[in-house]
Amino acid sequence: MTFQRARTDEQRNQRRRQILDTAAAMLTEMPVARLSLNELSRRVGLAKANVLRYFESREAILLELLDTEIQDWIAELQHAHPCAEATTRERGDRLADVVATSMARRPVLCDLLSAQGAVLEHNISTEVGIRHKHAARQSLQTLVQLALRHLPELGTEGAAALMEATLLMAMTAWQCTHPSEAMLAAYASDPELAAMRLDFTDLVRRTTAVTASGLLARQEENISAGPAS
Repeated sequence: MTFQRARTDEQRNQRRRQILDTAAAMLTEMPVARLSLNELSRRVGLAKANVLRYFESREAILLELLDTEIQDWIAELQHAHPCAEATTRERGDRLADVVATSMARRPVLCDLLSAQGAVLEHNISTEVGIRHKHAARQSLQTLVQLALRHLPELGTEGAAALMEATLLMAMTAWQCTHPSEAMLAAYASDPELAAMRLDFTDLVRRTTAVTASGLLARQEENISAGPAS
């Protein structure tokens, strides 16, 4: 394919969208670790140097996809409403289940999150890092408001602590619950070993529920203790 330079803002935006859409499609076929700039360039129909006219690196492309995936996930969570008649414990468990099951339905999001700190935030410029962190900060603020809808008793600080812990657990849980072929064979060889295999949804759900309960309990203790004399 003969490269034709995008000469207008609209053409440049279309080219960027084409690259992002192609990368997103690839992530439905392969994990983040296997997505190479060479293969992405081939599928887009551009030389690698021309792809780099629009994104400074493979990681910059994937960070932008991560930001988009998080926004789509948050939009889904907006539809989950707490039951006003439920107890605090029930509402916390409901929130934990909603978060865990919705993440499990989004393997691309989870894979990108699991690679964020160790891979995606490297080989990028400060400018890209600033843009990404501003987007992440905004997303966290929205997640905090979502948590407060379910558990207003947490307060803003408690809701932030809950969502931060949940995201960190999801990042780790995704890696731990998607073992290598060798480990899958090991689990299959011995029922006792198979019992050690972790389930992503269950792990995130339990951790989120327990964290919510712990934060609420600590707040009740602080209230009972009253102000320091």
